[in-house]
Amino acid sequence: MMAHPRPGIYLRQVDIPEVDSKFIEGHRAVLAELFDLILPASAIAAERTGLSQFAARYGFLNKPARIRLRVLDARMGLVAGAALPDVALDTESFAKLDVPRRRVFITENETNFLAFPSVPEAIVIFGAGYGWDALSKADWLRKCTIYYWGDIDTHGFAILDQLRRQFPHTAYFLMDKPTLMAHHALWGTEADPVSHDLPNLTESERALYDEIRDRRIRRNLRLEQERIGFGFIQVVLARLAG
Repeated sequence: MMAHPRPGIYLRQVDIPEVDSKFIEGHRAVLAELFDLILPASAIAAERTGLSQFAARYGFLNKPARIRLRVLDARMGLVAGAALPDVALDTESFAKLDVPRRRVFITENETNFLAFPSVPEAIVIFGAGYGWDALSKADWLRKCTIYYWGDIDTHGFAILDQLRRQFPHTAYFLMDKPTLMAHHALWGTEADPVSHDLPNLTESERALYDEIRDRRIRRNLRLEQERIGFGFIQVVLARLAG
């Protein structure tokens, strides 16, 4: 490591006699202490802490984040021979995606991702499994209308607030009071609600968030996105498309 600081390879590629990558992975805690002692500050990403950040801290390559998306318009032609493909791309490839798209939907539920209806010039992204930083390199997203669809609960609005730090123009999808009240019979309970203020919400979003957070409607109210009726979704999408 002293001879080759910040090597820029995967741990699997380290080629040292009688030392394999499993050995390195199994002794990361001890190796981290040693590396911190012998390496110059320029060879250490000090902001990366904890065993999960071992590779990034010492300049090894990390497994790339992957972004899963579905095409919602068969005319987009993303994959030859597949009308509405479901594909996963690394962040660099996603950032270079070159297909006509005007709307981008993001949902946290895989079933909703798979069943999302067709929409002209649109894709849907499965939001689970990566942070919003994974999307930040895709400058083309800043030229699209982004709709975030999460649960109607305090965490859903907190995630929307977080997404807006990267993409301030993000709109909500099916996260309003009419949607909530139309599904009264399907309300559930949020196990561990958040309570801090969310500065990136719009006035109407903040009003509903405050009602839920302050338990004005019901204690720990939650409407999970997968409980919203499919016909209801299609009606709202028809209004957007119009």
